[in-house]
Amino acid sequence: MIKLYWYFWNDLYEFKEKTFMKICVVIATYNENKEIGRLVKEIKRQNLDVLVIDDGSSDLTSEIAKESGAIVLRNEKNEGKGASLRKGFHYALNNGFDAIITMDGDGQHSPEDIPFFLRLAKHSDAGVIVGNRMQKTKSMPVVRYLTNKVMSCFLSYMVRQKIPDTQCGFRLIKNEVLKNMSFVASKYEIESEMLIKSSFLGFKIESVPIKTIYGREKSQINPFMDTLRFIRLILRELWITRY
Repeated sequence: MIKLYWYFWNDLYEFKEKTFMKICVVIATYNENKEIGRLVKEIKRQNLDVLVIDDGSSDLTSEIAKESGAIVLRNEKNEGKGASLRKGFHYALNNGFDAIITMDGDGQHSPEDIPFFLRLAKHSDAGVIVGNRMQKTKSMPVVRYLTNKVMSCFLSYMVRQKIPDTQCGFRLIKNEVLKNMSFVASKYEIESEMLIKSSFLGFKIESVPIKTIYGREKSQINPFMDTLRFIRLILRELWITRY
């Protein structure tokens, strides 16, 4: 009986230790003054730190984000999502965060889904947790759906882990992943680079279902150029791995 009580209290102690995580939500933005204020306020209501990287916006993104309670870092010129996220990763590592959550600033990611990432992170040994929009795709544009399916199948095969939505930028990355890798991508291909390098370093990747939100926002992804960047990334990673 004494042993049972000891195991119970030991498990409870370990659970409490495991559930305490210092989280920073990192949002790379470019001209998102319509959505960024609401987004930051909703995240702050969950008692989470918010870092907004303003990638050279010409509107009031920085001002609104700061007024809403976010820490703001600004690129003087537009450098790309990858460059902005790398700046966010550097900030998180230097400020003692256990994990970061990356979100888009255009309203396609709902703060209501954040608790699902946190809950899984507390009970999983996965280094990266990726949002999965592919369970409910009715509102997803056909081109985006097909692109996601093809690239997700290819990357899942490449990293030997099933990742249903490799192109989703809504994800949680633990500190031990960030501090063990360096990124070179400056555009949207950083999301694929992260999965490839995480897997090659032996980190487990899991997925969590999230809402599929698409409105009238204009995608900043250039299908032709970003596909070329993706192919170049894959070839580079295969070359590095081989040699």
